[in-house]
Amino acid sequence: MLKTDPYIEWLTTNLKKQGKSQSGLARHLGIAPESINRVVHGKRMLKTHEVVGAASYFGEEPPKATDGARIVNPGFATAAVIGRVEAGSFREVDDLDQSEPVRIQVPEDARFPHARVLVFEVSGDSMNALKKQPIMDGALLVCVAYDDIAHEYPLRTGMVVVVERTRDGGHLREWSVKELELQDDRILFHPRSNNPRYEPIVIARDAHADTGTKVQVIALVRRVMADI
Repeated sequence: MLKTDPYIEWLTTNLKKQGKSQSGLARHLGIAPESINRVVHGKRMLKTHEVVGAASYFGEEPPKATDGARIVNPGFATAAVIGRVEAGSFREVDDLDQSEPVRIQVPEDARFPHARVLVFEVSGDSMNALKKQPIMDGALLVCVAYDDIAHEYPLRTGMVVVVERTRDGGHLREWSVKELELQDDRILFHPRSNNPRYEPIVIARDAHADTGTKVQVIALVRRVMADI
């Protein structure tokens, strides 16, 4: 057992708290539950970025390493770049990249501290004229998973969100970033671009409507990261 790792006892103690679990921590870190189980049993050490992510999940600072081997940035969390948002680009789900995602450190979100952090890479110019902040090709979108906050933060006009569209029974998928507008009879997801080829996604507020395409909000955009 890796008794020299000061984080094992810290992790196992916090996993006993109400609402915390190995599977929940694994989802938060974007790794397999088996990896957490191996840490609990002393067969694996937590990586530095996993310590940061675990601190975010538990809401508790990690212990300070006495040997100087670990450097943890308080106020930051680790997140995986899980895919690309590109308006109008449907891809076969089976052909999507299955490689290990790139992980980056992002500032913790004080507004939604317990929500999963999702990061997307932007491809294209469908939001390059967004008034709040133009979103350019190559930028990274730091988001929170909407499923985690929907109960406290309902959809409203002006939200900038990542939208998932699927068709052909879910075999084809598109992720895109849009600005939301709610109307009495429909929901519009607007591109904000100076390129006229982009059109809004329009969803009728009709539970019986079946267009063959499923649309759902999967993330709320909280931060745009881009190089100059």
